This record gives sequence, C-alpha cells and structure tokens, in this order.
Amino acid sequence: MMGTIRLVLIAAVLAYLAIVLFMYVQQRSIQYLPSRAGTSPQAAGLSGVSEERLVTPDGETIVLWHAEPRPGMPTILFFHGNGGELADRVGRMSYYQSRGFGALFVSYRGYGASTGSPTEQGLMADALAAYGFLLARGVTPENIAVVGESLGTGVAVQLAAQKPVAAVALEAPFTAAADAGADMYWWLPVRLLMKDQFRSRDHIVAVKAPLLIQHGERDRVIPAAQGKALFALAKEPKELVIIPDVGHDMIAIPDVWAREVDFFLARMKKQ
Repeated sequence: MMGTIRLVLIAAVLAYLAIVLFMYVQQRSIQYLPSRAGTSPQAAGLSGVSEERLVTPDGETIVLWHAEPRPGMPTILFFHGNGGELADRVGRMSYYQSRGFGALFVSYRGYGASTGSPTEQGLMADALAAYGFLLARGVTPENIAVVGESLGTGVAVQLAAQKPVAAVALEAPFTAAADAGADMYWWLPVRLLMKDQFRSRDHIVAVKAPLLIQHGERDRVIPAAQGKALFALAKEPKELVIIPDVGHDMIAIPDVWAREVDFFLARMKKQ
C-alpha cells in the first residue's frame, strides 16, 4: 500500500515538474499574443495617419502609425496591450485625432508587420526608438504624453522613468507582469521563472510627470488592487480613477480615452 502511494506521489511530482517545464519554455507564447496581419492605417479606414518603418538599434524594423497634431497640440505616444495589433486600436487613434492630438502608435517587434519576436528588452528598445522618432520630428518632451494599456503600461512606466515626458496615463496597470501572472497561475512559481517581468513597481517612483491611473473595478485579468498599489508608490501629482462595474475591457471605452485627454490638457497647460 505504501509503495503504491509513493509511486502516485512520485508520478504527481513528475507531472507537475513537466507542466512547470512546459510553461517555462512556452511562457512568451502565453504572455504575448500578437496578430501578424500587418494591416495599414489606410486599409483600417484611417485618414491623416502615415505608416512609418523604423530600424531599432538592435536591427529590427518596427511599424509606427503617425498622425500629426493640430498646431499647438501635444502628441500621444501609445503602447498597446499584449494581444492583437494596431488595427485593433483604430477607434482610439480616431478619437485622439478628433481631439486635435497627434499620435504615435507603436507596433512592437513581432506584432503586425514588425520584425522580430517580443521580449521585455526588445519592447523597451522599440519604445525608446519611437520616442527618438518624435524628437527627430521636432516634438519636444513637453509635448509628449504617454499612454499605456494593460501590458503597455509596463512599457510606458519604464519609458517615462528614463525619459522626460509631459504626462502619463495608465489603463489597467499591474505592479509587475510577474505579479499579475502569479495571481493568474497561483500554482506555479511565476516570480521565480518569468523572464519578462515588467516590474513597474520598481520604476514608478522615477516617473516625475503627472500621472493618471484608470482601472476597472471588476478586472479579473489585472486586479484593480494592483492599479491601486502602483498608484500608492507613484509620486505626486497623480490621480486614480476606479471605474465601477467594468472589467479589463475598460481599455476600449471611449470615456476612458476622453478622461486621459482631458487630464493631459489640464496638466500640460499648467506646466
């Protein structure tokens, strides 16, 4: 009897270790869910948006969607979440244009028509290259507002911690991607094994720009508690909006975009 129990326990441990090994090897295919259609802004129904191709310092070619601002208006540097591609954010781009903002949407490496494969280091290289693109076009840091949704909040926080920007808006942010993963896969040693941890909690204190965090109260992908915890670590000036009866899909709600645009206009006029 004891021998049978021992064999069952050994089999269970081996099965668990096999699952852990599989998740470790496949983790980036779980963390990043790109679409590779590479739809152009014109094919997506946008006007006044150019498709730019930018070679990063490590040799990848990323796609940018760029809309010029109305005279005197800021430009939004936008970092999307882990799924889909830029063509899934057409409504957001149109909204920013309707408010007179310029916009630069970054298609990470491995997404859309961009080359390469996504990693945290790679996405940060893409973000820094996109920031440099705006500077080369004559956009000053005082006219750059940064927006990140979901996974893109990790990119936005690190960029704003490293480079001067006028304001930052985060939609459904995590304290770290590793924290969100640990909540979702509680039965795995995520914080030990995760390669791309996007530890926003380690970088947020270095963000000096005015900050707006918005989070859905019923978010089950990235719990609102993480948005609140990140907010607590951030420096002033900062604002937190918890949206009742909404989940992770809050990133697609136009009222969310409107609130951040109003925040940018109010804060950037005070500088």
